[in-house]
This record gives sequence, C-alpha cells and structure tokens, in this order.
Amino acid sequence: MTPAAKASAPHASASAPHASEASDPGVVASGGNPSGAHPEVDAALAALGEGARIWSHLTLGQRGRLLERLHATVSAVAEEWADAASDLKGVPAGHPLRGEEWLGGPYAVLVSLRAYEQTLKTLQKGGNPLDGLRVDEAPTGGIRAHVFPAKPMDSLLLSGFSGEIWMAPGLTLDEVRATAGLGQRHPTASGGVGLVLGAGNVTSIPVLDVLYELLANNRVALLKLNPTMDPLIPVFERALAPLIEPGLVRIVSGGPDVGEYLTAHPGIDHVHITGSATTFDAIVWGTGEEAERRRAEDSPQLSTPITSELGGVSPIIVVPGVWTDADLRFQAEHVVTMRLQNSGHNCVAAQVVLLSSEWPQREAFLGALREAYAAAPARPVWYPRADEKLQAAASAYPDAEWFSDRTRALVHLEGGADASALEGTEYFSPVLGVMELPGLGQEFVDAAVAHANDKLTGSLGANVLIDPATQKALGDGFERAIADLRYGGIAINTWTAFNYLTPVLTWGGFPGGTLHDVGSGIGVVHNALLLAGVERSVARGPFRPFPRSLPTMIRTRSVSKGGLLPKPPWFVTSRTGSEVSEGFARYRMDGSLVRLAGTLAKAFRA
Repeated sequence: MTPAAKASAPHASASAPHASEASDPGVVASGGNPSGAHPEVDAALAALGEGARIWSHLTLGQRGRLLERLHATVSAVAEEWADAASDLKGVPAGHPLRGEEWLGGPYAVLVSLRAYEQTLKTLQKGGNPLDGLRVDEAPTGGIRAHVFPAKPMDSLLLSGFSGEIWMAPGLTLDEVRATAGLGQRHPTASGGVGLVLGAGNVTSIPVLDVLYELLANNRVALLKLNPTMDPLIPVFERALAPLIEPGLVRIVSGGPDVGEYLTAHPGIDHVHITGSATTFDAIVWGTGEEAERRRAEDSPQLSTPITSELGGVSPIIVVPGVWTDADLRFQAEHVVTMRLQNSGHNCVAAQVVLLSSEWPQREAFLGALREAYAAAPARPVWYPRADEKLQAAASAYPDAEWFSDRTRALVHLEGGADASALEGTEYFSPVLGVMELPGLGQEFVDAAVAHANDKLTGSLGANVLIDPATQKALGDGFERAIADLRYGGIAINTWTAFNYLTPVLTWGGFPGGTLHDVGSGIGVVHNALLLAGVERSVARGPFRPFPRSLPTMIRTRSVSKGGLLPKPPWFVTSRTGSEVSEGFARYRMDGSLVRLAGTLAKAFRA
C-alpha cells in the first residue's frame, strides 16, 4: 500500500473561469430583466421559431431518418470529439483514462440515437414502446418494466448487467402504455422553443438534453453552452448539423449576461438546466435580499416552466458479507472509480461510503480502498474552482488523508465526528468520505438506506455493493430496502454512471423536487422509451468479474447472470480501458463485428 500523506491543504490544477457549484452552465440571474442587447441571440431565436414550425410538420419516419443522419455526423466527428474533450481536461495523448471521453461523449450520444430511432419506428408502425418488454410489479407496488438488455448484443457486450424502470405507484399498466411515446404520440403539437443550459463537465450532456427536448417534448432548442465547453463548439456544430440546418437547434456561448438575457426572454417557452441547486435558485428566485423576498411571497422571477438535473451527495452502501481477497480488491477499485472518474467532476460521482462498523472484514476493505485510491492513475483536477472545493474539505477535515500529490482526499469519520460538511456539500472533486454505521445483515441495510435518505443532500444516484450469497440470504428484505431508497437512479453492483450511459433508462432526481426545494432536480432526461410517470431507474451488475463470475453462470445455467468482462472498461484501474472504450464507441459507429472481436480481445487483457 502506498503510504498516505496527511496535509492541511491540497493543491489542484484548476484555473479555469469562475463557475458555481457542480456543473454550472455559467448562468447567474439577478432581477430577472434582460441586461443589454444580444442581437445574435435574437437572431438564433427567430430561426428557432421557424424551426419549431418545420419540426411540427415532420412525420415520425422523417424524424427517424433525421436521427440516422445525426448518427452519421456524430460518427464523423467522434474521434475529434474525444480528443478535444481529453485535451480540454488535461488528459494527455496515451494516458490510460482518455477512454472516458469516448464513453462520456460520442458513445453516449450514438447509443441514444439508436434507441430513439427504435422508439420512433415502433410508434410509426402503430406499436407501443413497451411492446415485447417484461413488465411486472416492483417492490413499491407500482409497474416495473425490464428494459435492458434490449438486444442480444447488449447481453454480449454488457453480460450480467440489467436495467429496470419503476413507475410511480398508483399508475396502471394501461395508463403507462397510453402515454408511452410522450411528444411523439402527437408530433404535430409543437412545444415551442426550449432553452438548454448545458453542463460543463461531461460532453454528452448538452447534446442529450437537446435530443430530449426535441423527442420528449417536441421543442426545438437553443443550447447555451457552459464556457468550459467552448473548445468543443466546432465539434458540436458539425455533429448537430442535421438539426442546425433546418433551424431545429442553435448553439450560443457566453457568460452570465447571455444566460440572464435568455432566461428572461419572451421567446423561450421552457428552460432546462444541468448544473447546481445554487444556479437553479438564482435563475428562479434571483439572489440576495430580493430572492428572500420573492421566496417569502412565493413570487419567482422566472415565469417560464423549468426542469433540471442538479446532482447531490451520492452514497455507496457496502453491505457486509463474506468476501474473498479478490472481491475486496475489485470492489475497492469499483468505489475508487465512482469517485475518481473525470477527476470527480461528475454530478453522480459517489462521495460517501456507508460501511458497517461490525463487519469482520471492515479493516481489510479499508486497506484495499486506501491502496486503490493511492494507486489510481494521476490526472489533473481540472474543473473551475475545484481547488477551492479541495481546500474546503481540508479545512473541514484537517485529519483527512491526501494522495496523488495532495489532489485527492480520503475522509474516514468514526465515532461522533462531525459529518455535516461531507453529507451536505457536493464537493464535485476528488473527496471521498467513509462513514460507519452499526449492524449487520438487514439491520445494516435498513440503517444505511435511512441514513442516505435523511442525511445526504440530493437524490440523483445511489450505489449498493452486495455479494450474491448475502443478497440471497436477505431475499425480499433487500428488495424492500431498495424500494425504500429515495433516489432517481440506483445501481446494484454497478455504478449509476451505467444508468446515465444506458439510454432506455431515465436520468434525474427522485420525484418531489419543487421550485422552493429543488433537491436534485425536477423531471428526467434520456428515457429513450419516452415513458411518463417514472419514479426511478434501477441497474444491476455482476458482483464478480470474469472468470470469477463463472460459478454464478454455471449455477444459474445462464451466461447473462455473470459478467463476461474481466474488468469494465470504465474502471480507472483498467489497463486497456482506453482502447476498449474507443473500440466500443467505434462499434456503435460502424457495427463492424471484426472490429468488435478485436475490442473484446483487448477487454480480456484489462
């Protein structure tokens, strides 16, 4: 194990312009009035007004063909996209983690386009997006649709992974089917012009949010990019050319003045923001004493409807069981990936490990976690003001352990230590906390779920690690606990980034966010089946990788019950992760089985 160096303050390489908490789109509203003229923005909105009319006249077949063109243009710029994103984040050529930008950029968009195409084809033929899917009752009592794997290739590439959508309790299957398709059920009904305030951390987010506006809501979109994404504007313009040419999408950049102008503009019919609750509140209520007055009077300055995805403090619930040494190492690397992928600049980067203080293997797991945290490849902490977040963690927890030249912190809280900063601050940087709770078995699971629900800020994503024997022993009690976990995305033996990358799943906070208390946001995105009334998405993965997954596959007589990958390519410890991630994206580009075979061979060397 690499020794941990304790320090009272870190340093980081973030020096980009100011941005608010989390993936702030560079928008700060004050007073709700346009500040200055922006003729280029007005021209873009005028074009979108005509584009809205054009979109409402396109048939489902024409829209499907437009998505096919988009698939071609995204494929054409995919390599440039991944390279530009890697360069933006300071990840040099040849670095083992450049594959992250293939998965979090073009790959995510390519698989989403294909999923939306399939939904449009189904609707065009008079079918329903739920046709052919297994539907049963979720532990909440509501409708549950088993949506992944959707095709045989999904089972091969992501063997052992599955995904479910749980609908809000009270909805009947007939009601769910009657609304499936959302805006595409009534394609001639225009939703007007939407403003998408794009995230600055993951490059696929702005594009996916634009697609959701078009397909779920029949809204053409003005995409206001976060200034951090400015280097990708040429890439986005070429990737989205089939939407830009007919006036269905326009892209603008700029600082807070542009965002303020847009959120108050009468030509905007809807606002969607991926960012922070701080920025959301500034848009809706303003800032300072004016915001307090507006809240008290229930008089928001924003009169336009708004949806949002805003992040939070995500837990990793480690259910105690009997783990092998290999299990301890693998799951420690899994936890480290959840925190360090993209240098922790993810709205769903896991931040708090909830561990049993009575687990006999507690110390062994903590040792494996420290070792993996120290050994993960070094990389820049690049997001604007991340250095301030690290400094805040150092001030709140002077006994934290620091790794990798003091750019990543491990905060282990025991006894009565004050956890308020760790539980209430989305650090959005490499700060990982470990908290201990009493109990074993169901007692611990219930305590951890209650702690995650009641103590941690936000409800975007929660992760649970549990070995098969323990899960079998808990039985229905474990599923009931998952039902009690109030998060919009839940990942069992995988990371909620899988939910994000799987287009037929939904992405957003647990229902209940309001203008007064937005939490992790309002509404969902992705949702390629275009389902209404979603409560959450639940992903499940294999606890053990290949070949240690073989006993599970033999016992269940099913390849789909165990992982065929020695290590998922998104693990920060994968030796071939960059090559495999790029290979998976290129397969989604051209469908070459020869290329895929070579990629899978590299995956087995991970």
